[in-house]
Amino acid sequence: MTTGILTQIRSFDRSVQLLLLNQFTINLGFYMLMSYLAQHLSGELALTGWLVGLILGMRNFSQQGMFLLGGTLADRFGYKPLIVAGCTLRTVGFAALGVVDSVPGLLAASAATGFAGALFNPAVRAYLSRDAGERRVEAFALFNVFYQAGILAGPLIGLALTRVDFKLTCLVSAAVLAALTLVQLRSLPRARGADTRPGESITRQWRQVLTNRPFLLFAASMTGSYVLSFQIYLALPMTLRDTARDGTTATIGTAMLFAASGLATILGQTRLTAWCKQRWTVHRSISTGLALMGAAFLPLLAPIPTAGPGRWIGAVAPPVLAGLLLAVATMIVYPFEMDTIVTLTQDRFVATHYGLYNTICGIGITAGNLLTGAALDAARRTGLPALPWLCLTTLGLACAAAVHLLHRSGRLTPAAQEPAMAT
Repeated sequence: MTTGILTQIRSFDRSVQLLLLNQFTINLGFYMLMSYLAQHLSGELALTGWLVGLILGMRNFSQQGMFLLGGTLADRFGYKPLIVAGCTLRTVGFAALGVVDSVPGLLAASAATGFAGALFNPAVRAYLSRDAGERRVEAFALFNVFYQAGILAGPLIGLALTRVDFKLTCLVSAAVLAALTLVQLRSLPRARGADTRPGESITRQWRQVLTNRPFLLFAASMTGSYVLSFQIYLALPMTLRDTARDGTTATIGTAMLFAASGLATILGQTRLTAWCKQRWTVHRSISTGLALMGAAFLPLLAPIPTAGPGRWIGAVAPPVLAGLLLAVATMIVYPFEMDTIVTLTQDRFVATHYGLYNTICGIGITAGNLLTGAALDAARRTGLPALPWLCLTTLGLACAAAVHLLHRSGRLTPAAQEPAMAT
């Protein structure tokens, strides 16, 4: 990390520094293991494709489905207990994935790993927004740097460990999470939201969130951005596989795709956030980033040469450029998006709002991926390769327009919290 980033980190309270370390370590352990779980299940354990899909899907279902509960519990009992409980449960889940070989056991371990994420994710974000105070945007920019650093480092370490034994990968991942749990248990201060009490009614919490119409409209408007950003794992690798003439080219292209995305975020996030904050409003930053997310898929419309060096470049460069543009767009959007969620909560049940937000976006990702897959299949059948990319571009522009209209109508600026920046 650059000296500037280290200086920024040191300028925050110890609790914020621990939460940044928390997210890096969580992603390090997660991607160290999960990047190779499907290979382990289908290879060493010789499970059928549908069973592999079921086990992997169980983790996603238990996490997305339980985010609201995790956020509710964080507001009810405080942030630290949920963070520690989630990390402890994920430690157990990671260890179990390495030692269990029965389908029921693997399903239980996968579900535990997902539920763990539902426990600590809303709590971490609510805690970070609380202790960062007026510097929330800057804190979430750093948060995304640590988030991407874990994604980048995890698979590299996991590859080295998995070459020895996948069980070793699981146990090292579990050990990393266990160490993180102990650090947080000992060093992370206790904290809770400003408008929560131990005896708070869950019904009141949910009523407060579910009747927050500006928040729900913002969540619905932003769902498309998660569909778009997820294509770095779905549509772009599939395109590389289809356009490359051999597996080696596809593998190199995919590695370049993830490396470009991760390194861009690590090296440029804080500078780009500072630039946007100085020149644009919160809502203009979000709208511009969403429009760029849509435009990121336009390079894929370029024709691919049929022979020569241009064939390799034409197959690899457009998906990698699309991934890089998606990363830049996400860098623009993410810190201001997280800040807007807190603004819309008006400091009431922040973790519960984050939990519901994640659930809404998770449902959107599932539906969006099904439609994206259908568009890719339709493009192959009809001979219209531009179809999925034009659809995704339209989705980005529609999301940008929706956020712009919400801002123009005043729904994203509660009367008690007027924006401080000028256009």
